[in-house]
Amino acid sequence: MSQSPRPDDPGRAFLVVFVAVVVVGLLSLLPLEEMSGGRLTNFNLLADIMERSTSSRVNQEAELLDPALLDDDSDSIAVDTSQWTPDSLSAPSSNDSIERSQYPYTALRVKSTTYPDSLLPPRQAPRDEATGLVVIEDYTDGRGLAYTAASLSGSGLTRIAVIGDSYIEGDIFCQDLRALLQKTYGGHGVGYVNMHSDFPGFRRSVKQGGEGWQEFTVQSAGRNAAYIDLAEHYYKPEGTATATYQGVKSPARLDRWDVSQVLFIAPNGADLQLTLGAAGTRQRQVSKSVAASVGPQALTFKADSVGWNSFGVECSDPSLVAFGVWLNDSTGVALDCMSSRGYSGVTLTQVNPRLCQDMAQWVDYQLIILEFGINAMSPGQRNFSSYGKRIVKVIDHVRECYPRADILLMGIGDRGEKRDGEVHSMEGVAYMIEEQRTAARRAHCLFWDTREAQGGQDAIVDWVSRGLANKDYIHMTHKGGQELAQAFYEALRHALTNYE
Repeated sequence: MSQSPRPDDPGRAFLVVFVAVVVVGLLSLLPLEEMSGGRLTNFNLLADIMERSTSSRVNQEAELLDPALLDDDSDSIAVDTSQWTPDSLSAPSSNDSIERSQYPYTALRVKSTTYPDSLLPPRQAPRDEATGLVVIEDYTDGRGLAYTAASLSGSGLTRIAVIGDSYIEGDIFCQDLRALLQKTYGGHGVGYVNMHSDFPGFRRSVKQGGEGWQEFTVQSAGRNAAYIDLAEHYYKPEGTATATYQGVKSPARLDRWDVSQVLFIAPNGADLQLTLGAAGTRQRQVSKSVAASVGPQALTFKADSVGWNSFGVECSDPSLVAFGVWLNDSTGVALDCMSSRGYSGVTLTQVNPRLCQDMAQWVDYQLIILEFGINAMSPGQRNFSSYGKRIVKVIDHVRECYPRADILLMGIGDRGEKRDGEVHSMEGVAYMIEEQRTAARRAHCLFWDTREAQGGQDAIVDWVSRGLANKDYIHMTHKGGQELAQAFYEALRHALTNYE
């Protein structure tokens, strides 16, 4: 009579382990990256149980992927639009210096401009052979920078948004691009600043302080989809919340500005205390009681010829939804830096178009620059087609939010990894950039090759040696941001000559 094997039989345990190893080994032979469009990374059994000598991470923490990339996007990115109706964003008429949105409101919608692959605009060279300039590649239907150029040629304000990840955190790149543009076209002030920062000292372009704000992001549990604007952050008071902003003398043109304004929604009404400062005068305290409204409102304060040099906001109403402050002139150029650490850009499809279109009464954009991609890469990955498709959807959605804005996609900067004991450009960087360029071609927008402007292959090694990038071989220093801003400014000026 046969006897069944005991649970602790070593022979049985060996068989189970052997079968598991065989199954995992067979899976390691599958082209998972190609089969999933880059959403899964190929792996090798031996590579995962042995230290690899050919490739290792330079900075493990900086390579964490945006968790939003794990969401299913087989057909479309799921976005709850139930709170996006005009009825959910209505407001009474304006009164005094309190400006409120006007409804009924019809959202401006634009038809998708994406092309099938058979009709993609031809790929353009990133660098002009005659001048050596890394140019802005134009994959639009002929619009190019028409909105930007028309606004710059007028007498009003041209507002630019740069939306990105930790690559531009602390206003890196943006502060120097802003200074160059304001020197050329006029304007003062830092533009958009959020209500609170955990690391205010890292940003050199404004002295920011305050406390008592609860932050909600597009990825926060309990967020309200109706309140997600282009910055993807909003804030609510916890107790008495304060926010203070002080101008700085360097970088240039940030020590004063003409207009201080805060944008918010006050569902139950609210009392706000504002502090306004100007050079050579005592700070002015202003109290405002705002009426209840589920639509956005703005408190706007215009200075005299001296200009403001500080601004403060205080509120204790827990229902207040604050989006941020904008400190800039009423003419020239304002450049708003909106960075979100760890983001890949795909959550921009969750921005509320109706909210953006209504906020455009006070804060509209003529040029929107998208800078993402470093949080969508894994070591060894070469297929980014899934990410590219999602970025096309992002561009179309941003275009719906701001239909009167030119849109430019920046390719990722160079990024390093160690191979055979030496640091070189990560192998996947070139593939990511080409996928981003293809996304720009599909979405019919502008594109700029950041890595080419840095110097191309292995540029990150040179940048680290010159103090232009940190030793994580990913992020720019302030000095590197200044050099990249100069290159982008020259490319932008070159493209704008077509409209002069």
